[in-house]
Amino acid sequence: MKLLVAAHASELVAFEDDIPGFERVLTGVGKIPAAYALTRALCGGTYDEIVVVGTAGAIDDELEGGIYDIAAAIQHDAKGLDGTFGEHVELPSRVETGVEGRIIATGDHFVDDAEAVRLIRGLGAQLVDMESYALIWVAQQFGIPIRVLRAVSDRAQDGATELWDVVVERCSHELRAEFRARYGV
Repeated sequence: MKLLVAAHASELVAFEDDIPGFERVLTGVGKIPAAYALTRALCGGTYDEIVVVGTAGAIDDELEGGIYDIAAAIQHDAKGLDGTFGEHVELPSRVETGVEGRIIATGDHFVDDAEAVRLIRGLGAQLVDMESYALIWVAQQFGIPIRVLRAVSDRAQDGATELWDVVVERCSHELRAEFRARYGV
């Protein structure tokens, strides 16, 4: 059995309620709800793989729309004891999925301004979201493989919050098509 994970119900609008071989969990938005919901799911079931689907903002000018595998995640809303941006007091600065792909920066606020994008680009990320770091970290604690698929919903610039509401359904359909192609269901 595999576990299909998304943060927001609108990211799953194109997905059927029952997909053979998959159970699903809707985590809620942000790192803490994501970590909590995934931990509860993993404590209650046995899974061969976690498959995360959802949206992300592109902060790399080279990235266009589309679906991207996430290779690693960092946190853009953490600072170490020495004040180093992108570091956490105790957690690793980077968590990896073990697949080829892009680097995503996770934080508990919606990135939608040019200055924040500039700072986050400096950490080496190409995409931003609000859950990937937490989900990958939890999967690692349980020793379960995780694949994170993110559809670009916006450019993480001024107005991105309003744009997300408009494009999330399109992103869900793109994710469903990619999911079907990869998993055959």
